[in-house]
Amino acid sequence: MNANVEIITIGDEILIGQIVDTNSAWIGSQLNNHGLEVIRISSIPDKKAEILKALAEAEQRADIVLITGGLGPTKDDITKHTLCEYFDTQLVLNEDVLKDIENLLIPRGVEINHLNRDQALVPKSCKVIRNPMGTAPAMWFEKNDTIYVSMPGVPFEMKSIMENSILPELQNRFHTKTILHRTILTQGIPESMLAEKLADWENALPGCISLAYLPSPGQNRLRLTARGDNYDKPGNILEQEIKKLYKIIPANIFGEEEQNMAEVVGNLLRSKNQTLSTAESCTGGNIAHTITQNAGSSNYFTGSVVAYSNFVKSNVLNVRPETIATHGAVSRPVVEAMATGVKNLLETDYAIATSGIAGPTGGTPEKPVGTVWIAIAGPDKLISECYSFGKNREHNITRTTMYALNLLRRMILVEDEK
Repeated sequence: MNANVEIITIGDEILIGQIVDTNSAWIGSQLNNHGLEVIRISSIPDKKAEILKALAEAEQRADIVLITGGLGPTKDDITKHTLCEYFDTQLVLNEDVLKDIENLLIPRGVEINHLNRDQALVPKSCKVIRNPMGTAPAMWFEKNDTIYVSMPGVPFEMKSIMENSILPELQNRFHTKTILHRTILTQGIPESMLAEKLADWENALPGCISLAYLPSPGQNRLRLTARGDNYDKPGNILEQEIKKLYKIIPANIFGEEEQNMAEVVGNLLRSKNQTLSTAESCTGGNIAHTITQNAGSSNYFTGSVVAYSNFVKSNVLNVRPETIATHGAVSRPVVEAMATGVKNLLETDYAIATSGIAGPTGGTPEKPVGTVWIAIAGPDKLISECYSFGKNREHNITRTTMYALNLLRRMILVEDEK
């Protein structure tokens, strides 16, 4: 049979933002890879009433409940005691777990105390899953056709137990579906316009395919999910729908899955043995930073000039002072001169230049906050475009970076078509 899974993380430190709950994200991805559906993730405090309530509610909707946290040796770790109450059992000493604890700690020079020994106490009714990476074992319970597994919250301990014990057992117990994901990366079109453009295609998607829009500053990701009882059928249908998508918005798709725009541009430049430089005003070096996040970028990226002041624009990039005085720093003539200037200075095949009003202040009625000019200088072509991105400074910098790289990508592809 198919199974729904609920994940519960226990710990005040999660709720107050002291740590980020990475356990749930990792568990969710692993379950998905194994064809198990996660229907809910929740974080609760180290309080008995809250734990009991969460367990009872989960039983009503999930076939499998995976719990992490609260199994340490200190007084605030109350999960084991609460599980005993929920499953109407008591703690007993497990000699195998005690031996595991001794084998782990004694070679490190740690003297075993009563707190360490207490971690070998486990609920009598559970199946113990030994933990080779730490002192707290995992515990498997079954009640009213629901499986509960309580695991330590330490990520590397939890992952070891999940991979070696829990996931294999769950796959043996349940008939799992095939769940396939493909993520298509788009740029240059707002989410609402993208949804409108894809409406007919989306409405005609087969029942086994679902679509999610995942917007972020500068790009929209489209996640298609296929579900079925075997691998081939949903996979073939998914591939057919993605081919249709590429035909509808070919100019807006720049990659898939975990690719980033700078990586895609870098691959194009590398394949052509060409180079790039940047002249950045409003982005303050963010484009260069984004490019150099990718290994091997030194093969095609030469360098950058952060021309934040007019002095640098004129004295380093050779933008004529009268051009700045006549048109303003945020203008087509200035940004085009910046692109040409850095291309000549660093002797590259392509150059990106940006100049804008990132905000939140500095705008005028003629040039409001969010106004950005981007120019691309190529081997034998110079283009520029003006954008209006809004009032959030961080988002403006991110959007400018993405749009600049995409504008370069488009120019390279047009050059390839000649």
